[in-house]
Amino acid sequence: MTENAQQQPPAPDSELPTQYAPADVEGPLYERWVERGYFEADAKSEKPPYTVVIPPPNVTGSLHLGHAFEHTLIDALTRRKRMQGYETLWQPGMDHAGIATQNVVERELGKEGKSRHDLGREAFVERVWQWKAESGGQISGQMRRLGDGVAWSRERFTMDEGLSQAVQTIFKKLYDDELIYRAERIINWCPRCLTAISDIEVEYQDDDGELVSITYGEGDETLVVATTRAETMLGDTAVAVHPDDERYRHLVGRNIRLPLTDRSIPVVADAHVDPEFGTGAVKVTPAHDPNDFEIGQRHGLPSIAVMDEHAVITAHGPFQGLDRLEARSAIVAALRAEGRIVAEKRPYVHSVGHCSRCKTTIEPRLSMQWWVKVGPLAKAAGDAVRDGKVKIHPQEMEKRYFDWVDNLHDWCISRQLWWGHRIPVWYGPDGEVVCVGPDDEPPTGEGWHQDTDVLDTWFSSGLWPFSTLGWPGQTESLAKFYPNSVLVTGYDILFFWVARMMMFGLYAMDGTPPFHTIALHGMVRDQFGKKMSKSFGNAVNPLDWMDKYGSDALRFTLARGANPGVDVPIGEDWVQGSRNFANKIWNATRFALMNGATVQGPLPEPSAMSATDRWILSRLNSVVAEVDAHYEDFQFAKLSDALFHFAWDEVFDWYVELSKTVFQAGGEPAEVSKRVLGEVLDVTLRLLHPVVPFVTDTLWTTLTGGESVVIAEWPTDSGFRDRAAEREIEALRSVITEVRRFRADQGLQPGQRVPARLTLDGTALAPHEAAIRQLLRLQPEGDAFTATATLPVAGAEVALDLSGTIDVAAERKRLAKDLAAAEKEMAQANAKLGNEAFLAKAPENVVDKIRGRLAKAEEDIARLRSQLDRLPQA
Repeated sequence: MTENAQQQPPAPDSELPTQYAPADVEGPLYERWVERGYFEADAKSEKPPYTVVIPPPNVTGSLHLGHAFEHTLIDALTRRKRMQGYETLWQPGMDHAGIATQNVVERELGKEGKSRHDLGREAFVERVWQWKAESGGQISGQMRRLGDGVAWSRERFTMDEGLSQAVQTIFKKLYDDELIYRAERIINWCPRCLTAISDIEVEYQDDDGELVSITYGEGDETLVVATTRAETMLGDTAVAVHPDDERYRHLVGRNIRLPLTDRSIPVVADAHVDPEFGTGAVKVTPAHDPNDFEIGQRHGLPSIAVMDEHAVITAHGPFQGLDRLEARSAIVAALRAEGRIVAEKRPYVHSVGHCSRCKTTIEPRLSMQWWVKVGPLAKAAGDAVRDGKVKIHPQEMEKRYFDWVDNLHDWCISRQLWWGHRIPVWYGPDGEVVCVGPDDEPPTGEGWHQDTDVLDTWFSSGLWPFSTLGWPGQTESLAKFYPNSVLVTGYDILFFWVARMMMFGLYAMDGTPPFHTIALHGMVRDQFGKKMSKSFGNAVNPLDWMDKYGSDALRFTLARGANPGVDVPIGEDWVQGSRNFANKIWNATRFALMNGATVQGPLPEPSAMSATDRWILSRLNSVVAEVDAHYEDFQFAKLSDALFHFAWDEVFDWYVELSKTVFQAGGEPAEVSKRVLGEVLDVTLRLLHPVVPFVTDTLWTTLTGGESVVIAEWPTDSGFRDRAAEREIEALRSVITEVRRFRADQGLQPGQRVPARLTLDGTALAPHEAAIRQLLRLQPEGDAFTATATLPVAGAEVALDLSGTIDVAAERKRLAKDLAAAEKEMAQANAKLGNEAFLAKAPENVVDKIRGRLAKAEEDIARLRSQLDRLPQA
């Protein structure tokens, strides 16, 4: 803990409003932070660097709860490091989102009755840039609403001039090193978007389909294959069986007739086939299935494409011109007419890939594309983690990372789009192929043309940690801020974005990884743990909650649920609770200011403080140390919970309440407590600031007169501990808590005064009699005092005179009835848990529920018996 970091002039005299109104505070306060340059980063600074890049949101996107969650965590990290004296850069920017953006603009054109082809490539790309200028990037304004402390002057876009140069540079370097090549292979194809798409752009869902079993061959040379995609049989070039499958050994090497065609196809033996699955025989369609393509490569089979880019059948015959789904039904009908359908199962539920952008069923398709040879790049990415250069947090996620990078297939990087980084390769009239770097002049002349494809969006976003800092130039920013300190991202894109950044960073930056630590978080789910989705009706617009409860409330709720690598449930009730916490901070600080709390001057010596003052300062230092440890371990939920309970339970509910007695009495003890209260609030607001920035800055500047808590010093643990004071106040809290509980159990109103005799001599509680009486509404004992209930607590004794305040006989009757009910509940629960037959059959959640009922009954019995023992005999 530090004393007030900046010796500022006295706090302003202006009082805080009686209520906190986030809508009035947040917007103007954020703009003030930006205008003052608090979030900018100076590459010339001698401060140690701390760098985090924003996972670039799509230019088409708007803030969703996943963004709000991730941004809250990053903002908390960077705000704390800024306060700790680091030159902190949170790098903002957006991704051009090739498919998504092109789809948006194409839909707009469609409303005008036009297509991109009506405009032509150059005019269409111009139209996209126009859309970006007018409508794209609304998420930037929403990030301001959330309070993101990003360096706005450094904002980048994956299609801006500098990043485009970086893309062309690394493409050329990879091409020259023979790590980029062009080849015909199976890719994910979207017949609606008319482009190859990456694995991450494929969403799998269970669809109702049909599984048909078809007889191939004639006479004795027949076998049965099963398929969900009968239309692809027109492109079959073999049937495969396992080499050890005795059922088909006589057919291996022979040709059999392919139904509905005039072709014969071979039966091949391949170890990929599972003889236990289905009939043990599988149709092989190398042009329309990735596994079949591999079988085809091993056996030298031809690849026959039977669909065009729109998934329309191109094979000659009666099915030509049919859509793939129309052809499926027609082919099954034709096979049925020939008597070749052995079995049909419908509906047959199976997992089917869909384009994440337009929801069209994807089609595996053989296509000429550009590829990255990932073998050596992926090995380096794996070794960087194995060697400890990069740490993955939580560590148990390492296995998933290795499972991915150690088994990566070559990466298809070309997309059949117009919006994106165009592949920098030119083709000549005589088959020449020239890759052009950013400093090269492209070839010209008759017959020369550039490749029409663009690069996968992940190609440019994979360069993000260093391209945003000016690479390939040797800039001051690159020297200062690379590598990044930490990458905060969801475990769902560990395999895609993270792996690509690792591969490109190590390759382009001479073996230096792009970040020291990968901190993975989970997904935001609803309060029941269900995935949020518009189709489920449980999706939430975070802006609605921010409008209703304030940005701090949303941020604190998200941070409080953030355990590393674990999904985060969230419900509106929890946000409302966080709003109440912000109000509690506001009201407590307002009380402190009204009672003269101050940060001026040094703290008094411990000898001049009361036990209450020493207790809260001791606890404050412990919390500083605890919060620091949790930050270093990315335990946002734990640090948020520690701050919540310290601020609400200890500072606001106890220290502030105990201070009221001191303030009323006045004198030197009151002056000491005013300074201690000011110190505690100063440090607590600074500790809370990274997670709840708006309310804390408003309160801190009013309390201290400082410029902004954004640039205040982060608290440090001074080492001050007073265990004796902690034990003393813990005893005081025990007495007050126990007597309050007893009063409530007896049905006494909170403000109702009760005569009491306190026996505190010889205990640490003796100095606290006035506070105990005030907080518990206890009157001095009179001449007619009769101790009807005695409570021994913490070595002291509190005797209460309840005569005239409650009907003892009625109260004993009520408690006895409740006790009997609790004992019956305990007996029933014990009977079930003692029944071995029940335990063997009952689901675990049912057994757990009964155990919970038993524990609750036992707790109720102990409480009720204690209450009965304390009541006088009627």
